[in-house]
Amino acid sequence: MSTMNVSLPQSLKSFVDQQVEQRGYGTSSEYIRALIRKDQDRMHLRHLLLDGASSPLEGEADSTYFDQLRERVKAATAR
Repeated sequence: MSTMNVSLPQSLKSFVDQQVEQRGYGTSSEYIRALIRKDQDRMHLRHLLLDGASSPLEGEADSTYFDQLRERVKAATAR
């Protein structure tokens, strides 16, 4: 694992220390890694949403569509 040093003003360091204590992280590094992972997830979701928004429409979103979508989700989560 690589090391990265980050300088923070005292107010931000106090905030990080408080979050580590209140949220049960072992170290400030664990907290920062969790924040970075959440940001990666957010960026991935944004990318998926933008891809979906720019994709061509395929059929009508009627009850049949949503029934099929539910079945696909069930099948994917069963794996």
